[in-house]
Amino acid sequence: MSTMMKTTNRKTYLRIHPKDNVLVALQDQQAGNRILFDGRELILKDSVPAKHKFTITDLAAGAEVYMYGVLVGKTTCFLPTGSLLTTENLKHAAEGFSQKSAAYTWQAPDVSKWTQRTFRGYQRADGQVGTRNYWLVLPLVFCENRNIETLKHAFLKELGYASPDKYQAQVRELANLYRQGKDLREIDLAEPPVYTAQKRLFSNLDGIKFISHDGGCGGTREDSDNLCALLAGYCVNPNVAGVTVLSLGCQHAQVDILQEKIRERDQAFAKPLLVFEQQKAASESAMLSEAILQTFKGMAEANRCERQPATLDKLVIGVECGGSDGFSGISANPAVGYTADLVAALGGKIVLSEFPELCGVEQELINRCADEETAERFVKLMRDYAARAEAVGSGFDMNPSPGNIRDGLITDAIKSAGAAKKGGTSPVKDVLGYGQYVRRSGLTLLCTPGNDVESTTAMAGSGCTVQLFTTGLGTPTGNPVSPVVKISSNTSLATRLPDMIDLDAGPVISGEKTIEQLGEEMLEYIIGLASGEYDTRAMELGQDDFIFWKRGVSL
Repeated sequence: MSTMMKTTNRKTYLRIHPKDNVLVALQDQQAGNRILFDGRELILKDSVPAKHKFTITDLAAGAEVYMYGVLVGKTTCFLPTGSLLTTENLKHAAEGFSQKSAAYTWQAPDVSKWTQRTFRGYQRADGQVGTRNYWLVLPLVFCENRNIETLKHAFLKELGYASPDKYQAQVRELANLYRQGKDLREIDLAEPPVYTAQKRLFSNLDGIKFISHDGGCGGTREDSDNLCALLAGYCVNPNVAGVTVLSLGCQHAQVDILQEKIRERDQAFAKPLLVFEQQKAASESAMLSEAILQTFKGMAEANRCERQPATLDKLVIGVECGGSDGFSGISANPAVGYTADLVAALGGKIVLSEFPELCGVEQELINRCADEETAERFVKLMRDYAARAEAVGSGFDMNPSPGNIRDGLITDAIKSAGAAKKGGTSPVKDVLGYGQYVRRSGLTLLCTPGNDVESTTAMAGSGCTVQLFTTGLGTPTGNPVSPVVKISSNTSLATRLPDMIDLDAGPVISGEKTIEQLGEEMLEYIIGLASGEYDTRAMELGQDDFIFWKRGVSL
């Protein structure tokens, strides 16, 4: 990322782009503070919390405000120099967009030290390479969720895949003390007892994963078809070795639709696909017993697959943000963007999602598209999505959450300009709708909502084998089959929630590391993660989030 760092000796503020008429506070600033900027002295009219923005010149009512070199809002009243930007004095505004205007030239980063590197992954028959070896169990309709939970309860602990249940151990210990007649006022058991997990039965199978959802019937056929497309992507994802499917039988999301969607993604699909339909079974018990038997046999076979060296062009990396703050766009997101450029230069695949958080930077992405057809598809998907939002009385301008706003992202355009940095600077090679599978090396734009889990769910369904997830406020988000790496925008968060955060981008804010240094460290982390050398915090927590994006009404 190209930036101009203009600060006092303590680096208390930042101008991101020469065109910007606001500065970002890197530390809390008090009203009346004198700041030397660009050869002149500014006096702060308001106190400015860290991560928030203040003006560097007088702005009339209706004046345009720029950050990252793009329009991010318009003032609602006169703002003198040194004024804090708030939701009261700044409203969302963004540049319009049209067709691709010029050819795009990309200066790829030097990746010579990685060209001979490999990771140890799971080779699949279709040429894809997984970073994990999972067996997947999923329902075609919400009616089967209870049976999914029954299978989950039966498999996880017995095969050694259950997360350490230290809280159950804590309750057990408290119950024992109570049975012994101990006075509850004297019991001090704030920390759960140490819990030892059972050893895994299948050493080469990283887990058995269970999905539940609230779709498959009762809504529109479009939603059911889209759900089948999404689930088909999970079946084809190289992190999955085989699949057990539970179907009721009468729902909209039929087995043959799932099978058709799988064939669309892989005509020669060769993984085990075990289907059990309850309305054809002699009884629920008989169906579940047969599902357990056949799933166990499938897992034993999948356990024969071992990790083998794979070149880095086999990596498929999703990039995501959630619980963003005013530092996300200047530390974690651009560092992830540099990692994305490294992976793209190595021939790997990068997927950037969350279309509501590309508002205001559309023209830049359009101009980066590899061809007119790709650009036109992006324009159509963005306009169709915006129209759907407006049809229900909403819009992209309503995207920032209370937490985003509290920490400095007060318009969607500010949030979007920083969020788009995760995609780096490489050409846009493809644009996909929700549920479509990644096809081309380089950067792909995937149409998803700004909702964190709806987006991470979609990226796994599009084939991502690792996801880089930046956050400024903290979130436990994970995914059943695609490891999610949590990257904090600030060191305070990484220190406060170490059980949630994997990597810290805070040193970029403090000036201890450059964006390029951190981006290279992330690539090294990915190589180790993809090789199974360690798990992410979300994986350790058993955080297997799955939310399907419904777009129709419920019928």
